[in-house]
Amino acid sequence: MNKRTSLLLLIFLVFFVISLMSNILGPIIPDIIDSFSLSLSLAGFLPFSFFVAYGVMSLPSGLLVEKYREKPVLLAAFALAALGALVFAFNPQFSFALISLFVIGLGMAMLQVVINPLLRVVGGEENFAFNSVLGQLAFGAASFFSPWLYSYLVQNLHTGNEAVHFQFLEKLVPADLSWVSVYYLFALLAVLMFLLISRVHFPKVELKEDEKVDLGNSLKELMGQRKVWLFFIGVFCYVGSEQGIANWVSRFLQEYHGADPATTGAQVISYFWGLLTVGCLLGLLLLKLMDSKHVLMLFSFGAITSLVVGLSAEGTLVLIAFAMTGFCLSVMWSIIISLSLNSVSFAHGTFAGLLCSGIVGGAVIPLLIGGLADVIGLRAAMFFLLLPLGYIFSIGVWAKPLVSNARVKSLKELFS
Repeated sequence: MNKRTSLLLLIFLVFFVISLMSNILGPIIPDIIDSFSLSLSLAGFLPFSFFVAYGVMSLPSGLLVEKYREKPVLLAAFALAALGALVFAFNPQFSFALISLFVIGLGMAMLQVVINPLLRVVGGEENFAFNSVLGQLAFGAASFFSPWLYSYLVQNLHTGNEAVHFQFLEKLVPADLSWVSVYYLFALLAVLMFLLISRVHFPKVELKEDEKVDLGNSLKELMGQRKVWLFFIGVFCYVGSEQGIANWVSRFLQEYHGADPATTGAQVISYFWGLLTVGCLLGLLLLKLMDSKHVLMLFSFGAITSLVVGLSAEGTLVLIAFAMTGFCLSVMWSIIISLSLNSVSFAHGTFAGLLCSGIVGGAVIPLLIGGLADVIGLRAAMFFLLLPLGYIFSIGVWAKPLVSNARVKSLKELFS
């Protein structure tokens, strides 16, 4: 295996780890609520603590990469992830859970900023689009896998399983807090990634102009444009919708349908992320045939319909509908980002950093749902998600990009 292939595999592994550590929260929220006797309002602070770190760290991470380069930032990110995981693993209390999630979130935000320019240089600019899709597939695979990992640990710990790793974890994890084992595993994973990356030599990455962050005149000029804020809200709404569903669906199924979070709840979240990945592949095809604005409107309408069915129906249809919301959300991030960047003619790196700060929507909207749930019930509170999804639909109506996505005129031309 040549050096370039090895580095690419390492980068895809980083994508996998980012997703694994970012998307485990949804399956374990019901356990955290039950273990610490939390109100839904307080539980809403869990995703808030994680995703607010993205809002805090996205722009500064770009500056750190320019000053210290990629490897030190990667090492610092995994050191923070390991520290954050151990903080909670050693102190399984609600207050430490908030601190832990914030510290892990800082590390994940740093990794997100480093990884794409590094992928462009290592894989070659001519292969960047293809490798980006592979990176997203690795990200999606981990999202699908993480709920099953949670189920595997919870269903085997303190059950008499004689496997060595379970015997070891049982010495560290209280019998009534089996789900805490996930954090020990994350700490180990982060340490292994730190050790692996410390032994790797990375090529020098020269940031392109559209990858650099300027917190001076460029940021000031961008923030003076109305459309910049409208697209920022779009990113805010997308991440808020994604996390609002992923973080609350297991609790919803437990509360209204008597579903076990460790089995049915985890499976639905796994299929949610899995279909989100599959939907990306269909989205790639549709974007060659249709205007991206129309694809966004089509999938937004599908997400709204699936959410309403999931919240209103009974039986197996509920599970299918929630899983399908993941499929319908699949293309939204990439289309919103591309429409945003194609709507301005300058400072794309700074604009991208500003847009990534909109990931803080993943902090705010789940928190709002939790607060509303204590007043009006979780089912009614989750209908709030129709507002951000409706806003995303509206982007397809009012967006006026300077450059539209390239399309073919027929299926024959697509496959020729």
